[in-house]
Amino acid sequence: MGLVVQKYGGTSVGDAERIRAVASHVAKTRAAGNEVVVVVSAMGKFTDDLIKLADQVSPTRPPRELDMLLTAGERISMALVSMALADQGVQSASFTGSQAGIITDTDHTRAKILEMRPERIREAIDAGMVPVVAGFQGVSTDHDITTLGRGGSDVTAVALAAALGADVCEIYTDVTGVYTADPRVVPKAHQLDKISFDEMMEMAATGGRVLMLRSVEFARRHGVPLHVRSSFTWEPGTWIVEEDPTMEEAVVTAITDDTSEAKITVGGVPDKPGIAAKLFRALANEGINVDMIVQNTGANGLTDISFTVALTDLESATDVCEKVKNVIGAASVATDNNIGRVSIVGAGMKSSAGVTALMFETLSNNGINIEMISTSSIRISCVLRADKVGDAVRFLHTAFGLDAN
Repeated sequence: MGLVVQKYGGTSVGDAERIRAVASHVAKTRAAGNEVVVVVSAMGKFTDDLIKLADQVSPTRPPRELDMLLTAGERISMALVSMALADQGVQSASFTGSQAGIITDTDHTRAKILEMRPERIREAIDAGMVPVVAGFQGVSTDHDITTLGRGGSDVTAVALAAALGADVCEIYTDVTGVYTADPRVVPKAHQLDKISFDEMMEMAATGGRVLMLRSVEFARRHGVPLHVRSSFTWEPGTWIVEEDPTMEEAVVTAITDDTSEAKITVGGVPDKPGIAAKLFRALANEGINVDMIVQNTGANGLTDISFTVALTDLESATDVCEKVKNVIGAASVATDNNIGRVSIVGAGMKSSAGVTALMFETLSNNGINIEMISTSSIRISCVLRADKVGDAVRFLHTAFGLDAN
């Protein structure tokens, strides 16, 4: 008998029919001899609807109250799934994040898990029940309800799997697994049977929309195998596991794309020590996460610093830069929200020459200009014009031999 944590996303529990299908699948998993813990997201677009309602009521949206509001969606789902399980003859009990023992910091709307105390979940399992846990939420060290940020239900599921010593954490969604590229962008993309944690982390960080980055980081840290599957077909999907050193890795495993960022350029910056530190400290103090950074070669004692931030942070990041501009002696602050990022990811890149050359040649041969470059040992990312991203992904997918036969 194994212990399986199953997480069901919003589309998986989008209506009554889907909830009954989930309950049926949970019952089948139990009948196969497994213990099961279920984690659920809010139904469909329910969270988005609550955010819109909050905007209509109050543009202020105090973070504590927003967390109280948004956790309602998952609570509805957990109760309905438990009811559907009862119709399947499966004993279950629903638990909020706080009841499940998920202890977080006090950072409302984007809290991080500090500690897991899953005693009540373990007691329910030992009593032969299926615990159904509301994802995306916990309770802070100040005893307030908190949320883990968008996609946080994945983190809930992985954290529970780690705390309970589960054999696998299954992530059920509306796609059949992880693909070599977004199939909506690249029709010839194909599903991967297996991918390493490191590759999946790079994909999640650069536009892969299947798993939240924090959930993959958590799974890697605690050694929790992940299995991404479809709740519409129930067929086997993609396994995310530790890299197997005995296997020959593909040079490039996948191509990702992301158009959710903007570029800020702080121009005419004095080219001397400490200037960049002051700029990025000011951004960090406002909770703004900076991604790619490029500093041009200095001339006449001045340089330009360009960096990318999430589009949702562009306004606040620009305000920070304008305030810091005079402090650091910069001449200008310019923004560009018409950019996109394309990345190639593959564990095999660590031992293969010519990958960078092929990527740049492919883009150049197709008239696509590169504006910024960032690399890791298993990833190369390029910032391009937003309207060139789709073409770039398709050209690179073909160039690296990823097109499905």
